[in-house]
Amino acid sequence: MNIIVTAGGSGGHIYPALAIIDEFKRHEKNLNVLYIGTHNRMEKDIVPQKNIPYESIEIYGFTKNIKRDFKNIFLIHKAEKKCKQMMKDFKPDIVIGVGGYVTYPVLKTAKKMGIKTFIHEQNSRPGKVNYLVSRYADLVGVTFKSSIPYFKKAKKVIYTGHPSLDGALVAKKEDKTKFGFSPDKKLVLYVAGSLGSSSLNQKMLEFLNSDLHDAYEILYVVGSNVNSEEFQKKVHSKGKIKFIPYCDNLPGMIRESDVVISRAGAGTLFEIMGLLKPSIIIPSPNVANSHQYYNAKELLEKGAIEMIEESTLTKEVLAEKISTLLNSSEKIEELKKNMLEYKEGNPSLTIYENIKTLLK
Repeated sequence: MNIIVTAGGSGGHIYPALAIIDEFKRHEKNLNVLYIGTHNRMEKDIVPQKNIPYESIEIYGFTKNIKRDFKNIFLIHKAEKKCKQMMKDFKPDIVIGVGGYVTYPVLKTAKKMGIKTFIHEQNSRPGKVNYLVSRYADLVGVTFKSSIPYFKKAKKVIYTGHPSLDGALVAKKEDKTKFGFSPDKKLVLYVAGSLGSSSLNQKMLEFLNSDLHDAYEILYVVGSNVNSEEFQKKVHSKGKIKFIPYCDNLPGMIRESDVVISRAGAGTLFEIMGLLKPSIIIPSPNVANSHQYYNAKELLEKGAIEMIEESTLTKEVLAEKISTLLNSSEKIEELKKNMLEYKEGNPSLTIYENIKTLLK
């Protein structure tokens, strides 16, 4: 079986794509995979490290810069020609798109060539590219059931859940003592996405430099775009705080934590809920279509998370919510009960089985 997978731009698209590939590998002994991503984003480094054949295309997201957008139209046509040749050579049975602007020329080319296509949407409100390419898709999978009505032009839409859930459930628990934390103290994990967030870091400094967190320890994952050493120099606290740029086994660290503070990327949200961890979610206000806000809002309304909007974040508000989640067994049980709805099934297997049915 030959599959082409395309996704890019951030871990929120890349890691679900890798989870789907892993599921295919579990079931298809003679599987050939080709991953198509951008030439300059995270996937160009992450995917080859997994020993997955990788091809890049040069393409950028559209902006309000007319000169750059005009160039991008030319690059899309160039990318489609390259994709056409790759598909002629590789002969895929299916092309799978998992989000990011790189997927547009790949899915469009596959449609023109009569190759079956599947796309997966991770967020409650679809990204612009997935909304656009859904008309080229033979099948669309969604993480949130509330996403289904947005794909009116798609042939068929199914609820799958989020592929990152599968990996979270089997992740090995990390040992917090290797970071110098006490085995007897509670641990709060802060993670603001794979790239980090400079705006949220500035808000968090006031909290970190206070004495409001002396009762517990903090692991602060600053993100790959933030200099962890420089940021640490701005923190003057007697409390136990460890700063790291990135966590290789984030699900395992979530397992070890008592409370998680996070952005509202769908992947991390579903890892948190799959592991039934109390969380305080602070959606990024700087993402397309405000999808992080709507992800968090839906889960807040279901009673599965606590949420603070970045504009209302203060050290006192954050400290109070952390204290409640660490000390109120009633609140913790309520959150866990509501999270169970999102722990159902095996998303990657559901995707694999539906694609197999599509190809019959």
